[in-house]
Amino acid sequence: MAAGARGGRQDLRPRRPAGRPVGAPVTDSGRVLLDTCVVIDLEKIDLGPLGVVTAPAVSAVTIGELAYSIDITDPVERMVRAERYQGALNQFEVLPFDVTAVKLYGVLAALVRQSGRDPRPRRMDLQIVATAAAHSIPIVTRNGKDFAGIERAVRIVEV
Repeated sequence: MAAGARGGRQDLRPRRPAGRPVGAPVTDSGRVLLDTCVVIDLEKIDLGPLGVVTAPAVSAVTIGELAYSIDITDPVERMVRAERYQGALNQFEVLPFDVTAVKLYGVLAALVRQSGRDPRPRRMDLQIVATAAAHSIPIVTRNGKDFAGIERAVRIVEV
């Protein structure tokens, strides 16, 4: 069996360096990918327990979800959503859903299917997680249950 393999399958998760205690910062680089739900509720979330997060990023898929959410009839809510969308563009690095992420998306969808779940309703979530996996950074989410079955491929941090 190859190094890093588990049960014949390669474990793609970033590893905590030996000697780093549990509860230490989520990432040595300070980079994390924020799930769409975290961007939406950012004012309500304390990222302090994650350690030093110096470079939060979002996926281009999240930007697409935020752009789509602006199309609402209530003018006040439309303004709030438009400000959130523009704020995400201004505040965070936007990581592309590129060829590497596309390949990982296929792996993640297969893992979800192998765990007995249907990957179709989770397509956007899986594309966002694939973006994190492509950049070897953890994903920060409020919906950890949405990512059941893919823990081998990416570090999922629930807040």
